[in-house]
Amino acid sequence: MSSLKGKVVHVDERYLHVELDDGRIISTPMQWYPDLQKASLRQLMKYHFICRGTGIEWPDLDYHLSIEAMFKDVRQAKAA
Repeated sequence: MSSLKGKVVHVDERYLHVELDDGRIISTPMQWYPDLQKASLRQLMKYHFICRGTGIEWPDLDYHLSIEAMFKDVRQAKAA
């Protein structure tokens, strides 16, 4: 699954959505990411992709998430 590359991140009150470069969209519950759930919308929109697009970083929050980890039931995981 290491070829999963993100294109766009969307957040709503319940889910973190990541659109992949192949057009698929992954959605996971925001409750899996308490640090992100507590963040403001402005903070959540300040993200960028890292590790050749396979991870997401929110620099203002010092939070990293691998896209592959979104497929696992790994709650509160900080992965890069």
